[in-house]
Amino acid sequence: MLAQASPWHAHALQRTAAGLAEPLSVPARMEWTTRPGQGPGAEILGPDLRGKRLLELGCGPGHNAAHLATRHSARVTGVDLVGLQVRRARSHYGRLNNLTFVADHALYYLHASDEQFDVIYSVFGAVGLVAPELLLPAIGRRLTTSRVLAFSVPHPQRGGRSPSGDDRHRRDFITLPDHTRLPVARWEFDIARWEKHLSRAGFRLTSAQEFPDPRMDHWATTLLIRARKL
Repeated sequence: MLAQASPWHAHALQRTAAGLAEPLSVPARMEWTTRPGQGPGAEILGPDLRGKRLLELGCGPGHNAAHLATRHSARVTGVDLVGLQVRRARSHYGRLNNLTFVADHALYYLHASDEQFDVIYSVFGAVGLVAPELLLPAIGRRLTTSRVLAFSVPHPQRGGRSPSGDDRHRRDFITLPDHTRLPVARWEFDIARWEKHLSRAGFRLTSAQEFPDPRMDHWATTLLIRARKL
């Protein structure tokens, strides 16, 4: 299984129906977790991103990509599986320089592109929703030696869950704005299993951070991982 479009299309459709997608001011910081202001910002991607080539896999409405392109002068490409999300991102931030949004499957984009990036990142995006044995090697081919991959995923123990005991995906749900819950396939690994998959794809794990959201419960809700291409 590569990824599933329909639940995310339904989510974007409801967001679009809720109001016009208008130009927005650029966010003051990059967000990695379920709680704004929590944890690191763009510094996890590197100390100086000016002129660097960044790729976001699963850019959604484009908030993080806009922050990096404007506040850090990076050259950012945001890819999203759902065309409606890309339309929203362009409506919000299409006026900005150094910023491109593309509607495509993350894996297909990585295989079709011949561009090399300095940083590839995903914030509750394609990483964890696309088979890691396919996605991580494809990411590795688009990064040069010592370059950074960073991604945040829902914590595998959120709400008292248990991490996957093998490499297969598990059934999860996303909640739409109208509170409907739709099933998705998600790879829910603990740090050790992510490290194993990263190593197989030619990466070295450099940090793993866990973040709770007190508004939800006492369990960690976000797992943030950083790795370097060997």
